[in-house]
Amino acid sequence: MTKASTAATTTGFDHQVAELEQRWATDPRWSGVERPYSAADVLRLRGSFTPECTIARMGAERLWELLGTREYTHALGAMTGGQAVQMVKAGLDAIYLSGWQVAGDANLSEQVYPDQSLYPANSVPAVVRRINNALRRADQIEWAENGGTALRDWMVPIVADAEAGFGGPLNVFELMKSMIEAGAAGVHWEDQLSSEKKCGHMGGKVLIPTQQHVRTLHAARLAADVMDVPTVVVARTDALGATLITSDVDERDREFLTGERTAEGFFMTKPILESPIKRALAYAPFADLIWCETSTPDLDEARRFAEAVKGQFPDKMLAYNCSPSFNWRKHLDDATIARFQKELGSMGYAFQFITLAGWHALNASMFDLARAYEADDMAGYVALQERELEMEADGYSATRHQREVGAGYFDEVAQAIAGGTSSTLALVGSTEQQQFH
Repeated sequence: MTKASTAATTTGFDHQVAELEQRWATDPRWSGVERPYSAADVLRLRGSFTPECTIARMGAERLWELLGTREYTHALGAMTGGQAVQMVKAGLDAIYLSGWQVAGDANLSEQVYPDQSLYPANSVPAVVRRINNALRRADQIEWAENGGTALRDWMVPIVADAEAGFGGPLNVFELMKSMIEAGAAGVHWEDQLSSEKKCGHMGGKVLIPTQQHVRTLHAARLAADVMDVPTVVVARTDALGATLITSDVDERDREFLTGERTAEGFFMTKPILESPIKRALAYAPFADLIWCETSTPDLDEARRFAEAVKGQFPDKMLAYNCSPSFNWRKHLDDATIARFQKELGSMGYAFQFITLAGWHALNASMFDLARAYEADDMAGYVALQERELEMEADGYSATRHQREVGAGYFDEVAQAIAGGTSSTLALVGSTEQQQFH
C-alpha cells in the first residue's frame, strides 16, 4: 500500500469514527446508554466489510418503536416456526424465544434437557433462524396469494434468550453476533454463573459479581455495535432467588453476604429484593431493559422494584416474565389476573412475556387430542378438525396444511419456470383443494 492510499484509508476511518460518535451523541435511541469503549474501538473490530443483517436491524428498530409507543408489548414463547406463524396470524406483534424451551425440546444436540445450559450454545440462534425462515415463508405465501399485497407485517421482532452467555465475555461477544446474524431483535443476559446456570425458578442458582455481569453487558453491546445493529439488550438479574455467589470481590454485593461458605467455595447471599434492585441500578446504564426474575406474580413486589429503578433512571424500561412456573390462581383472583399486565405496563414494564407458552400449548393440545383419539377413534380427531374449521372465521388457515407450508407458493414457482405451462402442479386436483376450498 502506498503512502497516499494509506492516508486515504486513515482519513476514511477517522470519518467513520466521527460519524459513529455523532450518532451515539445525538440519536435518541442511545439516550441513557453508556459504553466503556470508543467508536474507534468498534470500527477497528468491524473489518473492512460488514454484512448487512436486515432482519435483525428491522426487528430491533421495530421492537424499540413498540416499546416506546405502547403501554406494554406482550409476547408468547415460541418453540417452532409453525407456532410463531400462528402467533403473528392471531395478532401478536413480537415473539419471545425461551432458552428453557430450546433446552426442553428444540436444541441442536437432539436431546431433552432441563434448563441448565446443557445444550450447544448455537441452539438458540438456530431456532431464531428457523422462526424467521417460517415467517418469511408465510409472508411469501400471503404476498403471492394476494397479488403482491401485504396483509400484515410477518417479520415481527424476536427477543431471544442468551442464558448466562455460555462462558466469559468473549463467549458473550460471539453468541451475540450469532443471535444478530440469525435475526434476533433483542437478546437477554442473566447474572448467573454460566457453568452452574439454572432456570430462574430452580434452586441452587449461583450469581456472578455485579461487576462481572456489567462486563457481560459491555460484551453484548460491543458485538451489536460491531455488527452495526441497534439490538435491544436486556439485563436480567436472578438475585431475588439466588442464595449463592462466586465471590465477594464487588463491594456492592457484600452487604447481602451471610459470611458462610459452601463446600464448592461459593459465598452464601440473601435473596431479598434489595439485592436485585442494587444490581438493576448497576446494570441500567448499559442495558435497554431491566428484568428481575421473580418466584411469584406479585404486583406490590413489581411496583417496589420499578419505583426503585425509575427513581434513578426514569426513562429505563423494564421487562417481566409472566411465567407458567407460577400457579396463577393460587396467588391471584380472576380480577387481578385480568388487569395484571395493564398494571405492570403502568409501572414501566414495557415488555411482558409468557416464556414457556409454546411448550405448554404443544403438550396440552397433543395430550388432549391423544386422549380423545384413544377413547373415540376418528371421532376424537374430527372434533379437532371441526374446531379448526370454526377458527377459520377468525383468520386461522392451518386447516389447509398443504397451502400453509407453501405448496401453492411453489406451484407459482413451477409455473414461472415453465412459462405458465406446468402440468405437475401440487395443489391442482389435490384432496385439499377439492375438500377444503
